[in-house]
Amino acid sequence: MRNLSITYLVLSYFCGLQLCAQQAHFSQYYSAPLYINPAHTGNTEQSRFALAYRLQWPAIPGAFQTSYASYDVNLSSINSGLGVMVLDDRSGSGALSFTSVHATYAYNIAFNRKVFARAGLGVGYNQRVLDVTRLTFTDQLLRGGGVATAENVTSLSTRFVNFKLGGILYTRKSWLGVSLSNINKPNESLLNTTATLPNLFFLEMGHVTSLKKTVKRKDAKLLTTALHYRAQDKFDQLDFGLYYTQYPIFFGLWYRGLPLIKSYQKGYANNDAVIAIFGLDYRFLKISYSYDLTVSRLAANTGGSHELGLTYEYVDPRKRKRKKRSYRFNVPCAKF
Repeated sequence: MRNLSITYLVLSYFCGLQLCAQQAHFSQYYSAPLYINPAHTGNTEQSRFALAYRLQWPAIPGAFQTSYASYDVNLSSINSGLGVMVLDDRSGSGALSFTSVHATYAYNIAFNRKVFARAGLGVGYNQRVLDVTRLTFTDQLLRGGGVATAENVTSLSTRFVNFKLGGILYTRKSWLGVSLSNINKPNESLLNTTATLPNLFFLEMGHVTSLKKTVKRKDAKLLTTALHYRAQDKFDQLDFGLYYTQYPIFFGLWYRGLPLIKSYQKGYANNDAVIAIFGLDYRFLKISYSYDLTVSRLAANTGGSHELGLTYEYVDPRKRKRKKRSYRFNVPCAKF
């Protein structure tokens, strides 16, 4: 009975994290385009490879680590895009892990020469694992640590399929996108119970302003303003800010929180972080780094959050001139 009680206590702790913290998050959300919205699939001249890594709150034991990789291609001949993404999220010193593999598709629609839309869908295979061997139990602490537990516990896992839909409406300088994940509300319980994964909603919008009139990309000076809102069950958050681009350098400043709109508990303002972003955009390669400065009551204990993003877009010079017209109207999203 004691073993069973300990197992349930551990599971209760981690299950409590799933909605409020364990759902993967990126400050540089456009470094993970297929995760945010499947309608971004193929939003590139020919093909794109993207990587992102986030280390959240490293000063707290069991910090959250999230890794992302994707590849997508623009099939301009059929106004479509195909892609695949892999997401790995770990917390509790790696004891609780979540791995997801998604295939995505998007279709591009031209209403006229100025207004366009993209519709996307994705299907994913997911695995959540609780590796009990990575946890520390009371009997180990009482014996000085560094020894095996006497408890009879085993690792637990579950697998499930989920679906996502998304759409983007855009012009040459502005965009508005929405997506909905976990449409089928899969059961992610690690036990023989029901733990429905709630819908995850994303909203993104922004505008790019040219500060200097030029036809040469290397001389362009751009100011991008954007926001990103996400909601799952009763939890939600808003990122908004701007960044400045003067090729090949870009940098930005963002804020995350809903301080005047919503608080989850009386007396606790909904403040999270101020985010500084810096990056290099050289030809087909984009590299970026961001730091989240925690401004909530956890500020003195988290160590902030670090994030790296890398995107490489491949363009075959032999095909670029012939297909240049097809690539003229990609979504003008933020590039970090």
